[in-house]
Amino acid sequence: MRVAVCQLNARDDRKANLAAAEALVERAASAGADLVLLPEYVDYLGPAAGMPAPETVDGEVGRFFAGVARRLGVWLIAGSFHEAGPDPAHTWNTSLVFDRAGALAATYRKIHLYDVEIPGRVSYLESATVAPGDEPVVVDVEGLPVGLSICYDLRFPELYRRLVTEGGAQLLVVPAAFMMHTGRDHWEVLLRARAIENQCFVAAAGQTGDHDPGRTCYGRSMVVDPWGTVLGQVPDGPGVTVVDLDLDRLRSIRAELPSLANRRL
Repeated sequence: MRVAVCQLNARDDRKANLAAAEALVERAASAGADLVLLPEYVDYLGPAAGMPAPETVDGEVGRFFAGVARRLGVWLIAGSFHEAGPDPAHTWNTSLVFDRAGALAATYRKIHLYDVEIPGRVSYLESATVAPGDEPVVVDVEGLPVGLSICYDLRFPELYRRLVTEGGAQLLVVPAAFMMHTGRDHWEVLLRARAIENQCFVAAAGQTGDHDPGRTCYGRSMVVDPWGTVLGQVPDGPGVTVVDLDLDRLRSIRAELPSLANRRL
C-alpha cells in the first residue's frame, strides 16, 4: 500500500483551500499513491465570522472530495471539515473517507475536543462550538484496516488501543492542525509512541504556517512505521510525502516483539 500525507496552509478562502488540496492530491496520485491523507479543517481555517455554513456529509465539501477521489482513482481521507452538528450552536469536526470510485466509505467525528488555557500563550475552547463524536471508526481500505482519528485525539492512547484491539487497525491516521507551541515538543514524540505501543503504521497530515486569527500550525506531516521509525516527512510549507507500507514488516514486528499479545489489561 502506497500512502501519501499532504501538508496544507488553509486560510479563510474555501475555494482557494479546496483548489490547493486538490493540487496536493494530484501530486500524490501522480506518484502512485493508493491512499491520500489531508489535514484537519482542510476547507477553512480562519476567523469564525467568515466560516462557511456547516454542511452535511454530502454538501459542497463532501461532493468536491468525492469527485477528486473518483477522478484520480485514489482512496482519499479528506482531513476534516465542519459538519452540521446536533444543534445550531455546535458542529461536528468530521473526517470523510472516499474510495477510488468516490463513494463514501466511512465517517469519523472527532471524539476529544481541544479545550486548553495556557495564560499568555493560548486560549482555545473547541467544545464551545464543536460537539464530540462518540464512535471509534476503522475502515477497510482494500484489505488494510485503517483506524481514524483527528488531531487532539493523538493525546489519548486508549482510543488507538481500541482501534487496534477491537478494530484490528494496522494503519492509524491523524489529520491535524497541531499548534506550533506544543507541536515542536510533542508532535513527533506522540506519533512515534502511538506507532510503537500499537505496533502500527501511523500517517499524520498537518496544517502548516500561520492562520488567522493568531494561530500557527506546526506541520511536519509524516509517516511512521511500527518500530517508531520516521519513513517520510514533509518539510516546512505545503507539500507531500509518499511512502510504501511494508505490511510484512508489521507482521514481523508483532511476531518478534508480541507486546499486543502479551498485554494483561
